[in-house]
Amino acid sequence: MTYDEYNEFCGSLQATSYVVQWGNSHVWKVVDKVFAVGGWGKTGDPAFNFKVSELNFNVLRDEPGFRPAPYMAARGMKWIQQYDVSKERDEDLAYYLRESHRIVSLGLTKKKQKEFGLNQS
Repeated sequence: MTYDEYNEFCGSLQATSYVVQWGNSHVWKVVDKVFAVGGWGKTGDPAFNFKVSELNFNVLRDEPGFRPAPYMAARGMKWIQQYDVSKERDEDLAYYLRESHRIVSLGLTKKKQKEFGLNQS
């Protein structure tokens, strides 16, 4: 997935906003909380950082092409970086970005969730 494809995908999710910050990273928020960061790759190649469940963190941190996200995981947060961004992994990346959006949105107050139409099933 390219940064353009990543930005298009994240922009399609509900109640999101985009900002460039943290060293020209592509930062996506659900309401006012970060759920995805495009950037921080070791070699300047695309890399994507996202919040995961504890189970997915424990599985993905040892998988080829993934690692604990720089800065975030070092602070005890369950964030993973996918740095193998081959086309074959686009579907997986889309799943993890969607899940990160869901996990982060669940941390919003019930009032904000309702106001933005999130998690209303």
